[in-house]
Amino acid sequence: MAQPATPLTIDAQSAEDPVLSHKPENRVWKKFRHHRSAMLGGILVAFFILLAVFAPLLPIPDPLATDWGAVRKAPSMAHWLGTDDLGRDVLSRLIWGAQASLLAGVVSVAIAVSLGVPLGILAGYFGGWTDAVISRCTEALLAAPFLILAIALAAFLGPSLTNAMIAIGISATPVFVRLTRGQVLSVAAEDYVDSARAIGLPTHRILSRYIFPNVLPPVLVQATLTVATAIIAEASLSFLGLGQQPPAPSWGSMLNTAKNFLTQAPWMALWPGIAIFLVVLGFNLLGDGLRDALDPREQ
Repeated sequence: MAQPATPLTIDAQSAEDPVLSHKPENRVWKKFRHHRSAMLGGILVAFFILLAVFAPLLPIPDPLATDWGAVRKAPSMAHWLGTDDLGRDVLSRLIWGAQASLLAGVVSVAIAVSLGVPLGILAGYFGGWTDAVISRCTEALLAAPFLILAIALAAFLGPSLTNAMIAIGISATPVFVRLTRGQVLSVAAEDYVDSARAIGLPTHRILSRYIFPNVLPPVLVQATLTVATAIIAEASLSFLGLGQQPPAPSWGSMLNTAKNFLTQAPWMALWPGIAIFLVVLGFNLLGDGLRDALDPREQ
C-alpha cells in the first residue's frame, strides 16, 4: 500500500540549510557581526555618539568657561588633555564639539538623501526629458569639487552651523542622484517589474514595492560613507569660519585656533585631529561592512 507523501524530509532539509532557515535580515546581521573591521567601526561610531549624547551629564568643566590662570597648560590631572589659549578645558570642548560634527554629518546626509533619492528615482524610472533635465543639472554640480561647492554655498548662505549643513547636503546630493538613477535603471529592467506593469499595477505601487526596496541597500551604504565626508567638510568649513561659530566648540574651529600655537601648545591641535581621524575611520569601516553584509552575491 502506497504511503502518503510527507513534507518532513523537506522541512528537515530546510531546517539544516542556514540559507533557508534564516531570514534575510538575520543573514545580514550574521555577516556584519563576523566582519571585524565593521564591528570596530561600529564601536568607534557608537563611542562618539554616546559622548555627544551624554555630554551634558558627564562630570566635565563648562566648555565655554575661561581660566586666565591656566592658559595653554599641558595635560595634567586637572585638565587631562590640557587647555587652550583662553584657559578652556580641551577635553570638555572636544566632547561638546562631537555634537556639532556628528549633527552636521547626519543632517547633511539626510538632506542629500531626501533630495537625491527621489530625483534619482524620477530620472531612472521615467526617463525622457525628466531624465535629461535631472542628469544635466547633476552633471553641472558634479563638475565642481565637493568641498569647493560646499564652501561657495556656505559663504553665500552665511556663516553658521545650520547653513553649513545645508551647503554640505546640497553639495552631496548629486552623488545620491547618480547612484539612485543607476540602481533604478538596473531594477526597472528586471522581469518582475515588467510583470507588475503588465498586470496593471499603478506606478506608485511599483515604485514603493519593487523599485525603492532594491535601491535602499546601496543608498544606505553610500549614506554611511558620506557621513564621514560630511564630517570632514564641516570641520573644514568651521576651520575657515563658515561653520560653527565661536565660542561654541567645534573640532574645526579648535584646529583653527590651534594653528597659531603649534609649537607652544601642540596638544591643542593633536586631540581634535585625532577625534576627526577616529570618527571618520569609524564611519568608513562601518560603511565597508554594510556594503559586504548587504551584498546578495556574498553568502
